[in-house]
Amino acid sequence: MDVKEAVLAGLKELIVPELQVMKQAQAEMKAILGLTNKRLDDINSHLIDQSRRIDETNKRIDSIHADLITRIDKVNMDLIMRNDETNRGLARLYEVIVRREEHQFLAERVARLEQSVEEMKRRQAA
Repeated sequence: MDVKEAVLAGLKELIVPELQVMKQAQAEMKAILGLTNKRLDDINSHLIDQSRRIDETNKRIDSIHADLITRIDKVNMDLIMRNDETNRGLARLYEVIVRREEHQFLAERVARLEQSVEEMKRRQAA
């Protein structure tokens, strides 16, 4: 058994240090993996917070958008009403101008008729 024990002792001398190195490397990898998982958890928490903030911002944007649409609609209606008032005023002005032209035309016609009547009266008198 001396040979067996010698071979076994020789293998232990070769393999045990190698196993120790492997165990140490595995422990280091576990530590690195633990740190990586912690970092991933931190990043995930940060992303969840960012997502929440984005959702809040989107809600505010939607609220502002609805408010702007309401304001734009009010301004649009006001402009339409003002335009309608202006159009009514222009229509009334056109009516007044046409009546003045008609009045002037009628006044000239009456003046010509009066002249004709005066001429007829003079002829009759003569």
